Amino acid sequence: MQPQPLKPQVLIAGAGPTGLVLALGLARRGVAVRIIDQASGPGQASRAMVVHARTLEFYRQLGFAQQVVDLGIPIHAVHLREDGEEAAELPLGDIGADLSPYPFVLSFPQDEHERLLVEQLRAAGVEVEWNTALEHLEQDEWGVRAVLLQGGQRVNTSAAYLCGCDGVHSSTRHALGLAFDGGTYDHLYYVADVHTASANRDIMVHLDANSFALMLPVRTAGMQRLIGIVPESGSDNVIFDDLRPRLEALLGIAIDQVNWFSTYRVHHRVAASFRVDQVFLAGDAAHVHSPAGGQGMNTGIGDAVNLAWKLAQVLRGDADAALLDTYEPERIAFARKLVATTDRAFQLIVAQGAGGRLLRNWLVPHVLPALAGFDAARRALFRTISQVRIHYHDSALSGGRAGEIIGGDRLPWVPGPDGADGHDNFAPLQTLDWQLHVYGVVEPQLAALATALHLPLRAWPWSTAAEQAGLLEDAAYLLRPDLHVALALPRQETDVLQELIAQWGLRFGEEEPVPPPQ
Repeated sequence: MQPQPLKPQVLIAGAGPTGLVLALGLARRGVAVRIIDQASGPGQASRAMVVHARTLEFYRQLGFAQQVVDLGIPIHAVHLREDGEEAAELPLGDIGADLSPYPFVLSFPQDEHERLLVEQLRAAGVEVEWNTALEHLEQDEWGVRAVLLQGGQRVNTSAAYLCGCDGVHSSTRHALGLAFDGGTYDHLYYVADVHTASANRDIMVHLDANSFALMLPVRTAGMQRLIGIVPESGSDNVIFDDLRPRLEALLGIAIDQVNWFSTYRVHHRVAASFRVDQVFLAGDAAHVHSPAGGQGMNTGIGDAVNLAWKLAQVLRGDADAALLDTYEPERIAFARKLVATTDRAFQLIVAQGAGGRLLRNWLVPHVLPALAGFDAARRALFRTISQVRIHYHDSALSGGRAGEIIGGDRLPWVPGPDGADGHDNFAPLQTLDWQLHVYGVVEPQLAALATALHLPLRAWPWSTAAEQAGLLEDAAYLLRPDLHVALALPRQETDVLQELIAQWGLRFGEEEPVPPPQ
């Protein structure tokens, strides 16, 4: 194992999923990183549960997506219940078939998730420094100086950049003096991990005018996660036994063990900025929202992936520092949109008026299952919840259009011939680098330029699958290291490619990423 660097290039405050993925993305690219957390170790509660397809695609790049899938539980269906009886079923299964190599919704508890990420980071030569808090920071054009509180002692450290991934009550955000505007929902919510008499591998949802209750599988051993609204009682001092009889009746379960129970208030907030000079915010430090759709943790991981490759390129001298200016506009735009949409969805779910009753009593149990029978509706639902539709069309780093693909889109997935494993168009992306993709014939001038630039060029024969994915025959697509299309070139225009490379000072092929552990 490599020793912890005394002079890190990047200091990360917070070792939840966002900070861990950021540290791993940097370490795999050869960046010296230091990661701290005030907790004594990884979380002990399941907390965030859902790992979406987009996150698994990122994990495939890092070499451990299959481990997560093997440890998690694919959700096969959503059962909608009313007055203690099943009202409708929404089948999920491989709802995103042909859209992603991970066409399902996966349940994987956050504590196990964090332990896996810590192990991956350790294999990359970086140890999390637990029991260590960020107490103070200062910055100038040369970098960031920080004071850490570690084991009761104050420790001075410095780095080129500091990334605050330290949660809703972020010390980093407070030190920067950034506003965290938004609000708090009126209702009191509960969350519990319980063991039931019968195993369940689906999602159970109960909706009515006075309550909302959801159950989904946590662990293969039969543990279930319960989430819902605490009935109004005028007091926040609620214990699980106050809720047990009603929950068992509404969800049709018998609870024989309670491992964890807590109540909480739900916030919806976005930081005024995700960057101040050499300091960045990501994950819950930058944005929090309702649990609708299981988007929170996955969005934080998306922040980490976006930031990691940009920091690495700049620190390695493979791009101009201006590349870092694209992080905030790309991620804050999505965070604001997500907070707005999940807020509306959550407000409708719990609304007491006619609109809420219409949603709960008619649209959800009757219209949604009917729509799920149509492929187009199922694909639209998967694109929305899985985060594969996230795009950066307005980014200064995006341009062009070829077929249905616009600069800033996620590269659409094209399976290998006859579904051959490892031969799809995502397989080469595990090198964590920029690359050109062509689906058809490569023009000689493009091949020559790619060779001169040391820019990897991957080509596939034109296929029906590529056409169905929205790609254009013989077009060229310049891919960023995070699977997004920077340039879509319908005629393999080398002049446009050279202009973007010059604009951002991009350099390719000068350093190999650290391979994932075998």
